[in-house]
Amino acid sequence: MNEQILGRALGAYLGFACGDALGATVEFMSPKRIQKHCGVHRDIVGGGWLGLAPGQVTDDTQMCLALGQAIIDNQGWNLRAVAENFLAWLESGPVDVGNTCRRGILRFRDRGELSGEPRDDEAGNGACMRNLPVVLATLQRPELFEQWSLQQSRITHHHALSDAATLALGRMAGLLIGGRDEAACREVAAGLIQRYSEFGYNPYPGRASGYIVDTVQTVLHHFFNSDSFESCLVATVNQGGDADTTGALAGMLAGAKYGVDNIPQRWLSALDPAVTEQVRRQTADLLMLADIV
Repeated sequence: MNEQILGRALGAYLGFACGDALGATVEFMSPKRIQKHCGVHRDIVGGGWLGLAPGQVTDDTQMCLALGQAIIDNQGWNLRAVAENFLAWLESGPVDVGNTCRRGILRFRDRGELSGEPRDDEAGNGACMRNLPVVLATLQRPELFEQWSLQQSRITHHHALSDAATLALGRMAGLLIGGRDEAACREVAAGLIQRYSEFGYNPYPGRASGYIVDTVQTVLHHFFNSDSFESCLVATVNQGGDADTTGALAGMLAGAKYGVDNIPQRWLSALDPAVTEQVRRQTADLLMLADIV
C-alpha cells in the first residue's frame, strides 16, 4: 500500500466522520445562536437536536459506510447492492434520515427502481455527502468514477446541480488524495462555477443549508480560506445550518489535503470506536480495489 496515499485517504474518510460528529451538535443553529451557546464550537461533545452521544455520527457517515460496504462485498460495482444496503440502513432505524433520501430508498423498496425521474426538489446534498467510497475505489479510473457517482446519486437525488456538485467535490477529493495541490482543486471549482454560476462562493453568501448550492459554497469558502484541518472544520461548522454535512464534506477535503496525521487527536479519540474501525478497514479495502499499491 502506498503509505502517503493511504494517509491522505484515511484523512479524507476519518476527517469526514469527524466533521459529521463535530457539526451535528450545532446542526440547524444560526452562527449567532452558536456563538451565544458555545462561543466557538470546537469539540466533539454530542448533543444537538438529535441528542447524540459524544462521537456519534449521523446519516452522512452511515450512508458512506453502507455504500462502501456494497462496493467491497461485490469487489466492484453493483448498483442494486448499493440500494439494498441503503434500504437495510433505513430499516435499521437510524437517528436521522433526509426526506429525499428516504423517498428514493422507499421507491426502490416498493418499485425496485434504481433511479428516479429528474425532480426540481432533489437539489439537496444527500447524494454528494455519501460519495467518498466511490472516490476511493476509482482513484485510477476516472470514467468509472463518473458512472458510479451518478448512479449512486440518482437512487435518491436526480438533479443537475446535485450531479455537478457530487462530481466536483469527488474529483477534488480524488486529486488531493492522489497528491495534487489546492490549485488543482481551484480549477475544478472554477469549472463547476463556469457551468453553474449558482455555485459562485466569492463573496461568500453565508448560507449553509442542505440545498446543494449553499452546502458547496460553504465548504469551498472555508476550505480555500483556511490553513489547517482544524481551522477549516471549526470555521465550517460554526456557520451552522446543515453543519453535520458541511462539516463532513469540509473534513473530507481538508483531510485529503493535510492527511490523517493532522487531524486533532482529541477528535479522533472522541469518535465512536466502531465507526473508526469501519472507516479504517473500508479505506484499505477500497484502495486495494483501486489497485493502489
